[in-house]
Amino acid sequence: MKFIALAAVAVSLACRAFAADPAEFPRAGKPIRIVVGLAAGGPTDTQARVVALHLQKELGVPVVVENRPGASMMMAPAEVARAVPDGHTVLYSPSGPFTQSPHTNEKLAYDPSKDFTPISLGSLGPLVLVVHESVPAKNLKELVAYARAHPGKLNYASFGAGTSSHLFGQLMAKQYGLDMVHVPYKGAADVQKDLLTGRIQIMFAAAGGAVQFVHSGGVRMLGVAAPQRSGLLPNVPTLAEQGAKGLDIDGWVGFFGPAGMPPAATSRLNAALVKVLALPTVKQEFAKSAYEAASSSPEEFAAMVRTSYDQWGKVVRTLGPGNP
Repeated sequence: MKFIALAAVAVSLACRAFAADPAEFPRAGKPIRIVVGLAAGGPTDTQARVVALHLQKELGVPVVVENRPGASMMMAPAEVARAVPDGHTVLYSPSGPFTQSPHTNEKLAYDPSKDFTPISLGSLGPLVLVVHESVPAKNLKELVAYARAHPGKLNYASFGAGTSSHLFGQLMAKQYGLDMVHVPYKGAADVQKDLLTGRIQIMFAAAGGAVQFVHSGGVRMLGVAAPQRSGLLPNVPTLAEQGAKGLDIDGWVGFFGPAGMPPAATSRLNAALVKVLALPTVKQEFAKSAYEAASSSPEEFAAMVRTSYDQWGKVVRTLGPGNP
């Protein structure tokens, strides 16, 4: 019995040492999953796939992208929050599920402040106000005038209730007294189809989506919803320049792991992402859709998340009870 007890202790200690071994990330042959809460084909998905291609070369293990669209981008974070925190499951997500949804949804399936490990920023890109060519407006003032003259006739798209595209639409409607119809979508492909055909006329689109819409024809960019003009869209004025208030919050996409990731795994994954996101080829690919590839330390990224959370909380309070 004494021998069995000593053997059990030895096995326990060995398992702990094995689990804590920094060399265990990444585990040889075990794929890393990058979970994306949007449908395939959009800018966020494309960025994740570009990063995955280079990340697997850097880490020496397969890196795959899995799309989990739905529930206003909240399905993917819920899945990652439940994953084993070994660094082999990460989330690549826009800010919405962490900075907007907590203010608009009381029944989240995850706690954005407790269930995740911030790893690194991935990209920066503002939302851009776009309109279908059937709307005779070339700036915000003309859009407001047209919308006021046609109450209830204009449809505006979003990536789901409580997302930034929805909140900005509601804030613009409240600020200017507009009556518009909200139409939520799950991914960029469906939005593009309906925007290009004129089924919807207005959207606060991610920068990459806005560029795709314009390149496809029949869509105009009226303004950037950010504190300053985008260096990749220098000829598009900000909405603040055109008199709007509050439509000026920076957009970002970043990498998160489940809570409880070993510091060594977090550090290793962060270092790999910093290296990949600095590659000229990666920066060029991101720039094609008007995004800037950008990295950060885990601590810097956590601070950015908190700042965005506070900014969107102010927007939701401005909209008032019952909104969105």
